Amino acid sequence: MFKRLCLALALLAALPAQAFETRATAAWVYDVTTHTVLLDKNADTPLPPASMSKLMTLNMLFEALRDGRVTMDTTFAVSTKAREMGGSKMFVEERDRPTVEDLIHGIIINSGNDACVVVAEGLGGTEADFARQMTARAKALGMNNSTFANSSGWPHPDHKMSVHDLGILATRLIEEFPEFYPYFAMTGFDYKNRVPSNAQNRNPLLQLGPDGDWTADGLKTGHTQEAGYGLVGSAVQKDGRRIVFVLTGLASEADRAQEGEQVTNWAFRQFVQKTMVKAGQRVAEAEVWMGNAVKVGLVPQKDVSLLVPALTQDGITAEVSYTGPLTAPVVAGQPVGELVIRVPDMPEHRVPLVAEGDVANGGFRARLTTAAQVLIARFQQEAPTT
Repeated sequence: MFKRLCLALALLAALPAQAFETRATAAWVYDVTTHTVLLDKNADTPLPPASMSKLMTLNMLFEALRDGRVTMDTTFAVSTKAREMGGSKMFVEERDRPTVEDLIHGIIINSGNDACVVVAEGLGGTEADFARQMTARAKALGMNNSTFANSSGWPHPDHKMSVHDLGILATRLIEEFPEFYPYFAMTGFDYKNRVPSNAQNRNPLLQLGPDGDWTADGLKTGHTQEAGYGLVGSAVQKDGRRIVFVLTGLASEADRAQEGEQVTNWAFRQFVQKTMVKAGQRVAEAEVWMGNAVKVGLVPQKDVSLLVPALTQDGITAEVSYTGPLTAPVVAGQPVGELVIRVPDMPEHRVPLVAEGDVANGGFRARLTTAAQVLIARFQQEAPTT
């Protein structure tokens, strides 16, 4: 029998947060700490990503580093095609043999289209083959609205990404490659002192510094005439709470800088993180049949933390659901149900619940009692009504 228990938990219920009215064509804001989507505007629409798609080239390179196919000191050849790339450049030449670390700097800080081609040819043989590998890898990672025609984001009718996919990718780079993520916060790199005018990272939030209540530390800007101005950003508060956001289709660099700062302030100040239930705290009890105890506590294995709008009043709804009664034996830590917490205007939050302790098989008396209960329940169901 499926059971649902409504709980009057001493939590917080929320008033709706003020929505962020973005000027971006598409936007996605995600709280990494609590896995909560805060803003979704055209987030799954495939759009030209411009240089923001260089994050996928970096992902492919980071995977090659992790797998041992290359090291930071591995050198790559520079083709004429790479040298002749237009737009933003690292300014490599055919005689150069840049290291993997040089190329990471060149892609992140200089937004080098030439550096992307060097990586693509070094890992994939040709840029076209590498782009096909990027597309296949993106699908494997759950990025279903991404198709790559090149490694740099150079305008092409078949080169598209959704802002949701860019957010998935950004979160992956942060969580899966912490040893490489600090490169995204670096502000300057001038390969062989060739072009000081292109040596600065274009991410406007990095210029704000760590003096406020949050610090920006990544990830990538983008701009073409077709795509407009875009930014994949991430920022972290002193308590460790992190957000990732993606904006695209803005009209100018100034709009990109302002919108990036405003959406970050909104995400951190309109929402607060609350611990609703502690790990191991009993939230309900489940009935147990044929055991040496008639009930077992249901507990979460981890602290249950979620975001609520900053303005709150009493009364969040919560309920526990499980299929029961449970049948002994029950083992401590065994998944047995869910805690479902609902906050107005926020995504539903589901938390697995496990058995608090062991319940062993009962003896003859426990089995007899259970059998009697079953018979009584069946008799009550079949008895005629008058």
